[in-house]
Amino acid sequence: QVQLVESGGGLVQAGGSLRLSCAASGRTFGSYAMGWFRQAPGKEREFVAAIRWSGSNTYYTDSMKGRFTISTDNAKNTVYLQMNSLKPEDTAVYYCGAVARYSDYTIREKYAYWGQGTQVTVSS
Repeated sequence: QVQLVESGGGLVQAGGSLRLSCAASGRTFGSYAMGWFRQAPGKEREFVAAIRWSGSNTYYTDSMKGRFTISTDNAKNTVYLQMNSLKPEDTAVYYCGAVARYSDYTIREKYAYWGQGTQVTVSS
């Protein structure tokens, strides 16, 4: 059974940092790309960042570049999202997902697997 389990969310003040983790199990994801999306209340789920398991390619939404960093630990089958300089508008539920074709990394509908999400709340 494929599982993606996110953790690391919480409440933080503006300007603070959080590191989200996504532990993958149940199959080999070596050929997949892993992505982070987020969904704020009343809004659609939007792309944040993606990475290939090899770590050789990373992709970010322009507004996250320089503040967020995506990385992998292949030995732990875990993907991380380091978030710095957080803003109140970063408040959302953050989801990790797995997509078979890395070229589809921004397309939510192409993701085959999703985690349950972790809440991030940034206070002003």
